[in-house]
Amino acid sequence: MLRVCQVLFSLPMKVIYPTKIVGKKNLKKLKKKGAIIASNHTSNMDAVLFALNTWERKHYLAKKELFKNKLFGGIIKLIGAVQIDRSTSDITSIKTCLKLLKNNKKLVIFPEGTRNKNNENMELGEVKHGTAMFAVKAKVPIVPMFISRTPKAFRKTYIFLGEPFTLEEFYGKKLDSSLLDECGQIIASKMNELREEYLQNYKKKKR
Repeated sequence: MLRVCQVLFSLPMKVIYPTKIVGKKNLKKLKKKGAIIASNHTSNMDAVLFALNTWERKHYLAKKELFKNKLFGGIIKLIGAVQIDRSTSDITSIKTCLKLLKNNKKLVIFPEGTRNKNNENMELGEVKHGTAMFAVKAKVPIVPMFISRTPKAFRKTYIFLGEPFTLEEFYGKKLDSSLLDECGQIIASKMNELREEYLQNYKKKKR
């Protein structure tokens, strides 16, 4: 069903929400392999646009509140959303995500944990511990991702994909707060490299 939707909606969505993927080769390096895609979060459209502009099926960690709207909830379920309750330790969702990664699936996570409303310069907010925890426990690489700005109709949005990297130096270690903070800093630095690429090479050109 996802493939049908990609074929039917990809072209009209590209017209309404023009999107350019930069660095798609970095995702192809991990074809049919488990990986986390760590992205900044600009709007509820992020996952939809990414799903329609890349072919391989991916899963998305999404807060339970997004499923209250039956239409939107149905759409994100279709593209592979995994519901998580952020108000508690959602063990069921955590186990689901780890199982997906160990079964060579892609999991898209927004490490900031919420939408970043700083649309002017897209500075990254605080990186939460979840991304690092999943990457270390499942022993999978991370692909950093950066979305240039909040998607708007008939305005071009850039999505950057960086080189995959791992946190293998932390494998087997106790995942305490200090270690996860250190991992988070690494993840943030990789994502911020993509932000700098956008600011230096794309934003000024106003394409």
